[in-house]
Amino acid sequence: MSGALRVGFAFTGSFCTLARTMGALEQTAARWQVQPIVSETVAATDTRFGNAHDFMREMQRICDRRPIESIKEAEPIGPKKLLDVLVIAPCTGNTLAKLAAGIADTSVTMAAKAHLRNGRPVVLAVSTNDGLAAAARNIGALLARKGVYFVPFQQDDPEHKPASLVAVMERIPETVEAALEGRQLQPVLLGPPEG
Repeated sequence: MSGALRVGFAFTGSFCTLARTMGALEQTAARWQVQPIVSETVAATDTRFGNAHDFMREMQRICDRRPIESIKEAEPIGPKKLLDVLVIAPCTGNTLAKLAAGIADTSVTMAAKAHLRNGRPVVLAVSTNDGLAAAARNIGALLARKGVYFVPFQQDDPEHKPASLVAVMERIPETVEAALEGRQLQPVLLGPPEG
């Protein structure tokens, strides 16, 4: 795989996972050309996990390009065939539901819809407190959808949050490689983290 591979890396509002996902962005940008994309919520929301402006500035530093942050900016991804693969990390339960239902009302869901129309892979790195509850049906629907691949995920805290799932963000690059070959990295469902 060459450095010419064009990867979209889209962030949604699982704010507690953003810092960890930035490490995965850095890994990905070290190998390939990356276009950051952020949901409108990520672009505008300061939380106890960090300031929106700081996240945006760090994405731009890592990728050497300004993040896409609106539906209008995301729409050309399809007709102009701007990406080879799109990663959505972290991918919230809300975003999973929209993708499963074909809803494109944010910059990230529009990027996915625009990209999928070209028959190119979308890689999802879930981060949701209800992955084994209300979001489970959407994960199931997307697991069966052509062109959609999951970063291996696990229960992050089975004792205190038994329905919560989070992807192993460090495995994004190898999941991208597998997706480009048309295969789901296995096992997709991992045991809980040790320790």
